[in-house]
Amino acid sequence: MGKNQGVRVLLGLTFSFLSLLLLYAWYYCYRRRFSSRRSKGGSLEDGGDVRYGGEEELQEEELIKFAGGENLTAHDILDAPGEVVSKSGYGTLYRASIQKSNSVVLLRFVRPDCVGRTEEVLPAVRTLGSVRHPNLVPMRAMYVGPRGEKLFVHPFYAAGTLAQLLRAGVAESHRWDIIYKLSCGIAGGLDHLHNGYEKTIIHGNLKSNNILLDADFQPRLSDFGLHIILNPAEAQEMLEASAAQGYKAPELMKMKDASRETDVYSLGVVLLEMLTQKEPINNDFLQSKDLHLPSSLRILVLEHKVSDVFTSELLKESINQNSTNEEGLVMLFHLAVACCSPSPTMRPDIRTVIRRLQDIGRC
Repeated sequence: MGKNQGVRVLLGLTFSFLSLLLLYAWYYCYRRRFSSRRSKGGSLEDGGDVRYGGEEELQEEELIKFAGGENLTAHDILDAPGEVVSKSGYGTLYRASIQKSNSVVLLRFVRPDCVGRTEEVLPAVRTLGSVRHPNLVPMRAMYVGPRGEKLFVHPFYAAGTLAQLLRAGVAESHRWDIIYKLSCGIAGGLDHLHNGYEKTIIHGNLKSNNILLDADFQPRLSDFGLHIILNPAEAQEMLEASAAQGYKAPELMKMKDASRETDVYSLGVVLLEMLTQKEPINNDFLQSKDLHLPSSLRILVLEHKVSDVFTSELLKESINQNSTNEEGLVMLFHLAVACCSPSPTMRPDIRTVIRRLQDIGRC
């Protein structure tokens, strides 16, 4: 009896071992097939993507790579430990660590119900993935999950956002040279989107929270063109959020109507943020809950109180250096107000903005 029981135990252990061995063999073959599928295609060095078969051949899972993401794998992305940076109606932004390369990336998760089918958005994703400029956040890869969920991979910038810099009240945010550098960089990134390609790329969601900073205060615009890959309802929700924060041009009713002029309006609001160190919608500004920041500041211009616009620290810093900086502040303020004109035809285009910034730099 004991002998038979021992045989049954041995047979049971043998069966369990063989089952585990077969399961491992199946997993290994699956991963090899998936890795083989990912390895097809070639890299286009100038911001192009790595394709894995034709668009109609996209499988349940896919990793589409762009310049700078050639060495990434789906395993790297999915196994990267991370923490939530921010959330929105359409997805979540994570700060994640790629263990293999010991690097940090930003992963933007977009829910399947908020974005079109992969074959529908792929042309737009390829366009956005090809964008490269010192003042724009590049896209390094897009992972497509089995249920249509998408993860966009971007580099991480440890200095945070322009909004964080302004709200922290650090000394650098009051320095004229930093403000001027930021202004030129933001305008340069927007100019590249508007004029750097055969077809204009509209940012559509320019605000201080979407401007990331390098360690040396070099600005990089993020989220550009995101509205063109979102479903219309989600894109409209993005616009409404932007409007609630004070960045929406008055003529912009639907996100599909976003234009160069609406981008320039948002740029003007960002410039005013840097000069005033105030949020675009500020309930305490001029003791009114209904006044929009550009309109409020326009009142100060009419009353010849431009000096009241700037923070005392910024004005003090400027005066301590020389009067030229104070003149530059006033010129930048007038440029920002021009960008925020209620009439889109009265706003300067981005090339004119850059020329005026160059004039300010020569003062």
